[in-house]
Amino acid sequence: MKRAVVMGGSYAGLFAARVLSDFAEEVVVLEADDTIGTAGIGRRAPQRRQLHALLAMGHTQLERWFPGLTAELVAGGARLGEGDEVRFFVDGRPKASASGARMLGASRPFLESAVRGRVAALENVRLVTGRATGLVLERGRVRGVRTAGGEVLDAWFAVDAMGRSSRLGGWLEQEGWERAPVDRMKVDLGYATGTFRRGDELRDTVIVHSSAGPASGYQPTLTEPGGMVAVEDDRWSVVLAGYADDRPGTDPEEFRTRMRRGVEPLRTVADACAMTDEVVTYHFAESLRRDYGRLGRFPGGLVVVGDALTSVNPVYGQGLTLAALEANSLAVHLRSGAAAREPAWGYFRRASAVVGAAWQLSTTADLAQPHVTGPYPPGYRLTRWAGDRITEASLVDPAVDATYMNVVNMIEHPRALTRPAVLLRAARVLLTGSGRR
Repeated sequence: MKRAVVMGGSYAGLFAARVLSDFAEEVVVLEADDTIGTAGIGRRAPQRRQLHALLAMGHTQLERWFPGLTAELVAGGARLGEGDEVRFFVDGRPKASASGARMLGASRPFLESAVRGRVAALENVRLVTGRATGLVLERGRVRGVRTAGGEVLDAWFAVDAMGRSSRLGGWLEQEGWERAPVDRMKVDLGYATGTFRRGDELRDTVIVHSSAGPASGYQPTLTEPGGMVAVEDDRWSVVLAGYADDRPGTDPEEFRTRMRRGVEPLRTVADACAMTDEVVTYHFAESLRRDYGRLGRFPGGLVVVGDALTSVNPVYGQGLTLAALEANSLAVHLRSGAAAREPAWGYFRRASAVVGAAWQLSTTADLAQPHVTGPYPPGYRLTRWAGDRITEASLVDPAVDATYMNVVNMIEHPRALTRPAVLLRAARVLLTGSGRR
């Protein structure tokens, strides 16, 4: 193709641009906020100040598309966690150690800045400060992208990476096309991130994640849900989360008090480390999925990625990894020989498999919260019961935990947890107590 235009220059848009650089003579990335993708926070995206997880599959895809970037990030102060350096807790209990997963400890601005640098260095990619205001459609396909400055960028292909507040649906309606059907699940999540100076207090820890589980009915009665990551500049990034009326606030002392109700690593940081910045909060009202595959017609030369496609509960850390896997879906679609200027049904079908897995995992977990009222998928009660038993077995058995963590890290589809071998082992562990640490 001649020119591809990516509307949005954050993580998902940058990954899409990297993929398109293999297929287009020129790729233009439009981003209205010139601090996004730099070491800055992003004026229009305050959630970038929150802790962001890069799951193991997300790290794999980062290296696939940007070889050697992990080493550059670690040289700049990021931490790479492996084995026992990555610690997961459920209801205050440490999970069985499952080797193999590698997770990167870095703040989102630091990670995004490195990705942006790699993308900007590509000869056929141009990063432009500007805002997309509409599409030019002709004969059922994209012909250009309108900008706030009144310019029309000719385009053979366009990518909506404008985030969950994307205006694409309105633009399509103005041109006589349908909006995509939207699935929603209200979760009413509030979370807060605090930053602490990091010393030698937890030398062998890079990632900590603590969640409520079956023993507490998924409520914060046994321990405070939260997590922390060792990031660049010798800092701990600590996040605490709560639902409905239990959302954390900005008061530093309240934040430390909540940390002291958490697992041992959180308590250690609360007691031993100085806070280096203000506590910042963010409210996430609902998960949202736009299903373009259910439309009967769609313009050619147009795809949707990142939060513009699906935005799920951030406590599961799936967002950055989803963006990378959607970029994979785009690459496979274009390599399949599909015409770039035709409707990208192949892309949406492939992306739907990835999105569907993330949606299933996050919404099934969210439905355990008493204030989340559905919609409930078919067979939810059985799925919930089986999931609880597997979670319990994963606390003591490394083999069950290996599959469990592969699903959490998006290495395997959630259906891996229903394999007969996994179910039988979990049953044996719970019946005989034969799990081994």
